[in-house]
Amino acid sequence: MTLVRTRLVALAAAVFATVLVLAGQPAAAEHAAPLPDAFDQAAAEYDVPRDLLVALGYAETHLDGHNGEPSASGGYGLMHLVDNPTNQTLQEAAELTGLPAETLKSDDAANIRGAAAVLRSYADKLGLDESAREDAGRWYKAVAQYGHASSPETARLYADAVYELLGLGIEAGPVTVKPQEVTADRGEYAKVRDLNARASIASADYPPAAWVAAHSSNYRASSRESSYNIDRIVIHVTQGSYAGTISWFQNPSSNVSAHYVIKSSNGAVTQMVRDKDVAWHAGNSSYNNRSIGIEHEGWVNDASWFTDAMYRSSAALARHLADKYGIPKNRTGIIGHNQVPGATHTDPGPNWNWTTYMNYVTGGSTNPPTWTTTVDNASAQFTASTNWGTSAYSSQRHGADYRFADPVSASDPAWYSASIPSAGTYRVEVWYPSDPGYNSSAPYIVATASGNQTVYVDQRSGGGAWRSIGTFQLNAGTYDVVGVSRWTAGTGYVIADAVRISRL
Repeated sequence: MTLVRTRLVALAAAVFATVLVLAGQPAAAEHAAPLPDAFDQAAAEYDVPRDLLVALGYAETHLDGHNGEPSASGGYGLMHLVDNPTNQTLQEAAELTGLPAETLKSDDAANIRGAAAVLRSYADKLGLDESAREDAGRWYKAVAQYGHASSPETARLYADAVYELLGLGIEAGPVTVKPQEVTADRGEYAKVRDLNARASIASADYPPAAWVAAHSSNYRASSRESSYNIDRIVIHVTQGSYAGTISWFQNPSSNVSAHYVIKSSNGAVTQMVRDKDVAWHAGNSSYNNRSIGIEHEGWVNDASWFTDAMYRSSAALARHLADKYGIPKNRTGIIGHNQVPGATHTDPGPNWNWTTYMNYVTGGSTNPPTWTTTVDNASAQFTASTNWGTSAYSSQRHGADYRFADPVSASDPAWYSASIPSAGTYRVEVWYPSDPGYNSSAPYIVATASGNQTVYVDQRSGGGAWRSIGTFQLNAGTYDVVGVSRWTAGTGYVIADAVRISRL
């Protein structure tokens, strides 16, 4: 492998820890690097962008090592170093760092260092020189390779999730990444199907979902409800990421699948097995025959994955399935994986809020009060200068048209005004048509209670659907709540179409 420049202090610390481990002695606690230092040291040693390394780990595990326990696909540690028949990043990391696999599994700093080594080795194979390595956007194909996805579409979904986090920013305890403009160089992945554009190939059973077929060896074709009556919905937690789970169900060696997978951050839904067919999700053939399985991105022991967007999206799906197949909307008809007879799994676990979920399923009076407003660019609540043109070019637009402008290094935002009824937490979603010629880092400004926050969105993909850019504390009153700025280093037209603001 190409030799890389290092910071002597970082390298010395890493070597010291390695010597102790190889000598059979655990590194003393006082020498264990805190997570921020571990990321800094690994990034410096292997010349990998530090924020990209953090984003990759957060996309995989929310930076939780899960006490060395493996994911559903055999991934270990907060960087998800994998040991399965088709993905062996754990072994690659061991060879590149000289650290034992057991240490890479259980030690956070070693795990981060191993991931940095693997990612750098992929960058070397792609021919990224020292100058190219300084641009996080140039690492896109290396990130896609790190996920070892089962298809190009899933590889793009995996890498896009990492780069989306760079735009949104990350706050994970002491580890933070500021929102930033990064133009992802997708290369050949720009031409493959964008699974974030959920309407591109819709599910035949549940149109809000995208359709991505599981491998045929991971489920059984059937003719339910003729062959079997569907009378249960089984709730699962993936023990892994959204993209990783979709890829795992596409992998013929996994021998598992579920009908639907739900994304944590925005509630996106992917169907992978038709309702009529028997997915292998319950670990009990009788329950597989009679049930529909819904997987939720995340980990049983980490409540941070169970977002309101996920609960609401999953509950809407469960309500649809219950109405369609006559399944009782109670805890007899909708059960956890842990309730399946003979189950060895504990999901969805103690962090899953059954009360909130079932209230959303039934639409009962105990649901939290909600308020939503949608502001389109054609409404009187939208304002923009004459520098913003009007177009109806894309069929993915919201309403009759949308606005566009060239990026400039100047303040010329388009604003969406709204009357916020009370101070509180609100989800902000944006709608835009996507196109390869649109902006790679469109800045959305949210006027929060603590000042303006900017979130960068790649408008080349993920269009034609509502896309959450986060939750924010907003003040009450009528004012410009969301803006679309032209001030960006990204390339392509900046698009302003519609926004939706919802009280949580």
